Amino acid sequence: MRLDELQTGQRAKIVKILGHGAFRKRLIEMGFVKGHDIEVLLHAPLRDPIKYSIMGYEISLRRSEAHLVEVTPVVEESEPVRSEGEKVSEAKHRSVHTINVALVGNPNCGKTSLFNVASGAKEHVGNYSGVTVDAKSGYFDYKGYRINIVDLPGTYSLASYSPEELYVRKYLRDATPDVIINVVVASNLERNLYLTTELIDMDRSMVIALNMYDELERSGDRLDYKLLGSMIGVPVVPTVSRTGQGLNELFDTVIDVYEGRDKAVRHVHVNLGEDIERGVTAVKDLIKAEPDVSPRFSPRFIAIKLLEDDSEVTRLVESLPGSAQIMEATRAEQQRIELMRKEDASSAIADEKYGFIAGALAETLVKGDQDRNNPTNIIDAFVTNKLFGFPIFLLIMFFIFWTTFEIGQYPMDWIEWLVGKLSQLVQEMMPDGALKDLIADGIIGGVGGVIVFLPQILILYFCISFMEDSGYMARAAFIMDKLMHRIGLHGKSFIPLIMGFGCTVPSIMATRSIESRTSRLITILINPFMSCSARLPVYVLFVGTFFERHAALVILGLYCLGVAVAMVTARLLRKFKFTTDVTPFVMELPPYRIPTFKASVRHTWGKGQQYLKKMGGVILVASIIVWALNYFPLHDPQSTAVGADGVPVATVADDSQIDVHRDSYLEMAGKIVNPVMEPLGFHWRASVAALAGIPAKEIVVSTLGVLYTGDEEADDSSLSARLTAVNPATGIADFSAASALSFMIFILLYCPCIATVTAIVKETHSWKYGAFSVVYNTLLAWLVALAAYHIALLLC
Repeated sequence: MRLDELQTGQRAKIVKILGHGAFRKRLIEMGFVKGHDIEVLLHAPLRDPIKYSIMGYEISLRRSEAHLVEVTPVVEESEPVRSEGEKVSEAKHRSVHTINVALVGNPNCGKTSLFNVASGAKEHVGNYSGVTVDAKSGYFDYKGYRINIVDLPGTYSLASYSPEELYVRKYLRDATPDVIINVVVASNLERNLYLTTELIDMDRSMVIALNMYDELERSGDRLDYKLLGSMIGVPVVPTVSRTGQGLNELFDTVIDVYEGRDKAVRHVHVNLGEDIERGVTAVKDLIKAEPDVSPRFSPRFIAIKLLEDDSEVTRLVESLPGSAQIMEATRAEQQRIELMRKEDASSAIADEKYGFIAGALAETLVKGDQDRNNPTNIIDAFVTNKLFGFPIFLLIMFFIFWTTFEIGQYPMDWIEWLVGKLSQLVQEMMPDGALKDLIADGIIGGVGGVIVFLPQILILYFCISFMEDSGYMARAAFIMDKLMHRIGLHGKSFIPLIMGFGCTVPSIMATRSIESRTSRLITILINPFMSCSARLPVYVLFVGTFFERHAALVILGLYCLGVAVAMVTARLLRKFKFTTDVTPFVMELPPYRIPTFKASVRHTWGKGQQYLKKMGGVILVASIIVWALNYFPLHDPQSTAVGADGVPVATVADDSQIDVHRDSYLEMAGKIVNPVMEPLGFHWRASVAALAGIPAKEIVVSTLGVLYTGDEEADDSSLSARLTAVNPATGIADFSAASALSFMIFILLYCPCIATVTAIVKETHSWKYGAFSVVYNTLLAWLVALAAYHIALLLC
């Protein structure tokens, strides 16, 4: 807990000082050291400031300053129950030995791999920028310390240009981690160390993880990392995060830095040249006079950001009482620097920092003769070629869908056989009644109808994970840039769209890496047209039933249709809603790397676990609800509908009109809605399944499983056979090839699931965009499905 949360008369032990710079140093000098006792004497009449007693003297702190001191309450000896006291003692011991660590680094530097190996988490790792779009936290125990570790989004600097940069800077300001692990790519130090210089400006406790060190060694380069660490005042530890190599040494160093034992740690200023340093000092001295700033950020860091015209820092400073004098001094120094350097202050500062980095590497790095990028260049000569790039991309996607369908069919058949046997066992063992029907038709028929597609889901995720980890996904964005530019976007938008093939929610969150707001909004709104894995069970079911001979082509065609509709929608949005906003396409093309089988399997299984949790959660509940609506109300089998004149009415031959004496609640609802869907070739059961899929698309198949389970007219127990069985009421099957194609297209394009709509509203900060996605997507789905159905009828 924090010091300001203690009540009058309460005692506590100091755990750590979360403040920064001069504030932290002043408190330590006054006795605020880990393990020392402190007591709350009294609060001022307005609850601020607060008087404390420490080391035999009294001190007054503002509440905001006290909030930056972490403490653990001292349990009085008079409290009974010794066992509880022992537990409190253990808790105190653990809290004193807690280290909060933040992982900071460039995109694609291996932060998330390090986080996964260290904490045992299963966050996705991709060999391109923008994978981590939010902070991921975990913890582990190491050598008597509880290490809380946070994986922050990748960022190239601590400016206010992109959402990632702002997020990381605000986290470092508000959370004040004890130690920052700056993860840098060993084979690309010049670019990665620019962020390091900004962290040095912040004057925070830091360790550099020299990641992917094996790549540097294979390239023939030699780096004296110990000398580099002593030069910049930050200990450097070589690591290979994907294998775990060097992580013990890394966290040993983290502990030494936290405890103040590491001899490499010293305060270093990144020298910016005499003329710039003069400006930094002038602004910094004015900032030091503002007590509300320095406890959280280094005055030097704020002074540099002011000279760089950082918008966020400028707003922060302008809210201070002495802002006028600070801003006047800043403008004066900017003009002086620009006059001397013949360039703006921001460019001059960047030049000096890269000069500092070049000087440090000149002393410590010896280049080898081997061309480390040669394999990458050879592969890129083909996959990014203007003639071969698009065909290779389409062939890769076709292979993925072929593998998903053909190889996944075997385990799918085995699971389907087990589900059928389980249903048969329930039918034979349990007495007739509602409970038997619930278990056999509702739970096994609904959940079992979806779980059979688990193999295809796992194969698809494995393939996409392999593409991302290898670095090919960034190349796909590169070759798509020109095409994306024609619809008003650029290649960077392609990455979230491809991620949408897995799940739409994280792909919408991944749009945070797009700097332009209008481009980001368009990307968010067209993302639901990317066919997520939740729709895959629908495709596999209907393609396997009606288009088995051309399964991979049909599935590829559905995915391409989604992409085409997204592109048309993007073009319309750019033309009629959003003004032209051309942003530069700046994206890192990382070297190709062979993904580890362990990492790919771990990511795939993580997605499989999410799928299984859905089976036991939303899909189970939805299946039971659908079964209940289809089972009730109970009708007397001898009763028949009677007209106004008392004459029995014959059963409707076309199975389309409501019969309250025969229909279930679900059938009545389906027949009410079906006139709107009938032009698409939908039977009322198909209409009900589409409605049920609004919360989550997986429910579509489970609903069909419930509606068609127990159909005694079908000779085969499989759902595919029941879909093609003749309906006794109409004399034809509910689905044909044309209506199946129409149904799949409608499911592909219509309104997103609730989780996606929520993500759209959250990321756009407006419910209007969520409502637009629901209405526009559904109307468009109806029109495209209508056209597809009637064209298919003409061709069949």
